[in-house]
Amino acid sequence: MLALNAFGTAYRGRRVLVTGHTGFKGSWLCLWLRALGSEVAGLALDPSSEPNHWDLLKLSIADHRIDIRDEAAVSKVFAAERPEIVFHLAAQPLVRRSYREPVTTWATNVMGTVHLLEAARHTPSVRAVVVVTTDKCYENREWPWAYRERDRLGGHDPYSASKAGAELVAASYRTAFLQQPSAPLLATGRGGNVIGGGDWSEDRLMPDLVRSLVADEPLVIRSPRATRPWQHVLDCLSGYLLLGQRLLEGDTTSADAWNFGPDGEGNRTVERVLRDLARTWPRLRWQVTSSPQPHEAGLLQLDTAKAKMHLDWRPVWNLEKAVHHTAEWYRRWLELGEVPSANQLDAYITDAVASDLAWATA
Repeated sequence: MLALNAFGTAYRGRRVLVTGHTGFKGSWLCLWLRALGSEVAGLALDPSSEPNHWDLLKLSIADHRIDIRDEAAVSKVFAAERPEIVFHLAAQPLVRRSYREPVTTWATNVMGTVHLLEAARHTPSVRAVVVVTTDKCYENREWPWAYRERDRLGGHDPYSASKAGAELVAASYRTAFLQQPSAPLLATGRGGNVIGGGDWSEDRLMPDLVRSLVADEPLVIRSPRATRPWQHVLDCLSGYLLLGQRLLEGDTTSADAWNFGPDGEGNRTVERVLRDLARTWPRLRWQVTSSPQPHEAGLLQLDTAKAKMHLDWRPVWNLEKAVHHTAEWYRRWLELGEVPSANQLDAYITDAVASDLAWATA
């Protein structure tokens, strides 16, 4: 019942389309939307790993296995589902893969966003669109202060640069095509380094850690001193949902770019996070690879003052809680065969209510 009452009645009975629903963040978002009483449809490729969170959840939604690069197929899904709000998460989301597959990365992240927005603007039922990008969309200058939404976009690797491109696509559509009163409101969300149960992606810290524990081998890490804005997946998604609520309410000032990241203590090095995890998993061992690696940002932080001031958003779980719940999710799955996602969503919302967050107590 707590979950059903979150965000007022913004999502209850709403037709919601989630692209990338078979992915890590997309599957958690679908779980939350179902708890909110939404009629959810998904558009995505098959899950990229086995096991995967989407199949474990066994959610009942309209499940369209479509490539976002196929413009005609995307338009058909919009015509069939007539969504009222769209959360666009479909992407090629991995930095190192983008070096191996730059054409796929650019086609998916940039032209996929174009196809999504073309379909949205020609579908009269659509009232709001939230395009999800990344903290890596900023031109990273390795400076010691956090990036704000008005800072310059850019990217060294194809993934980061293509996500900056998706931001430019969204900004262009907003000003060129979505200015009339009947047009949907469009916003973008830039999240930090997300952790949480059910992620089995390649080249990500938590999935690599779990695989190393299962194989009883040391975890191989690339950049132990790299600093990232770590946050639990539910903190990131609460920002997207709050933003979507504002758009559905017709708040034109929310049709903009927004950072959703942890408070300052969540900005930690990879090595520090591993030491925190080792307290939960004493078997955890790691070693630093000596082989040459593609360039990745060393220092990256997000300034979330805008979201806190204008959306009244803030994170619910600090890094210790985020790490605890992530480790607990994998432990219960590995040792007991349980999928504790719904229970963790309940715990998150309970903590949000205790923190007196407006979206949780509406």
